[in-house]
Amino acid sequence: MATKKNKSKDTKPKVRKPLTDLDKVTVREIIKCAESVHGRIDKLDKPELKFPERSLRNARYDKKGGGFQMGRGRVERTLTVNTVKTFAQTLKLMALSKEMVEQDDFATKREAYYVSKNWGDAKFTEQPESDTVMDDIEALFSLEGVTREQLRFRPEEHGGSVAGELIVIDRDRETGQEERIDCTKQGSGSYSIPASVEHFRFETKAKFVLVIETGGMFARLHEHKWWRTENCIIIGTGGVPTRATRRFIRKLSDDKKIPVYCFNDCDPYGISNIYRTLKVGSGNAVHLNQFFCVPQARYMGVTPQDILDFELEDATHPLKDVDIKRAKDALKNDPFFQAHKEWQKAIEQMLKMGVRAEQQALAKWGLNFVIDEYLPAKLKDPSKFLP
Repeated sequence: MATKKNKSKDTKPKVRKPLTDLDKVTVREIIKCAESVHGRIDKLDKPELKFPERSLRNARYDKKGGGFQMGRGRVERTLTVNTVKTFAQTLKLMALSKEMVEQDDFATKREAYYVSKNWGDAKFTEQPESDTVMDDIEALFSLEGVTREQLRFRPEEHGGSVAGELIVIDRDRETGQEERIDCTKQGSGSYSIPASVEHFRFETKAKFVLVIETGGMFARLHEHKWWRTENCIIIGTGGVPTRATRRFIRKLSDDKKIPVYCFNDCDPYGISNIYRTLKVGSGNAVHLNQFFCVPQARYMGVTPQDILDFELEDATHPLKDVDIKRAKDALKNDPFFQAHKEWQKAIEQMLKMGVRAEQQALAKWGLNFVIDEYLPAKLKDPSKFLP
């Protein structure tokens, strides 16, 4: 029986670019952790790992800094009979991360799960297991500025859409050469934010960034090149912004000292989940808020008062039980809303009115009312935007 011979291809080996400073930190921290575990085992001690506690209980709102700050709460994992599998999985994922950083490669979260199928008894049964361990590792190194993206694990999700007066300076993955992406010249489409944006640089003379919750509203503003009229950048999140989108906005606003305004649906989810997470971060990811929250962000609308000012009462929907519960929970338990009387007043007004309104409700007065009337009226005085 004939056997197939492997034919070598005349391909040039990929040249590994020098490690960045953050790459060096990532490798250093992984090695330091491994050496600590090995050292305790050599001394016949039980090795342990300490992770920041990821919960709202371990977060405090820093009104001056503008984001949730992590407290001192820590969770310890000691090697025991009951934790030996998770301990092994944690170290194996760290080893995979180190290898990918050194080889300038990456794995999707799904790929990382399947890589474990070669780990024998240490393999993951389901992806949620590998995702949890991945989050633990990220938390372990977060104090050194290392995120999941820097560990080279990527989610399989689409980033936000960008259009307007912005040039994104990226680099070619193979050659390392600079690539300039002009967000005003994307044809009828828009620039899609990739999973990793840490190396990006920006050029812009835009006056502000408008972050838009719904894809439909982003499409309308982009179709009419509204960003050209207002000399701005528009970013569509299509709901809850991905980590990459939040990091992109944070880097852009930090690097260019540019205001960020948010245009959301007027409902408890759009306010207390989507906007608040972008603005100050979340309790479950308090260890990452330094990277992903955007303290400069301010809430332009739609606000409960807008419903009255723009006569949208008959274009609203009744609050559902889940909306009421979410709004009351924000007032009672969320440090961000408790720190701002403006937000307390707005949420209480929404509860009293008993309704919610979508961005598209503005179409009551015409498809382009949002361009011709609403946005110009709101942008006359950004100081009135909610914090």
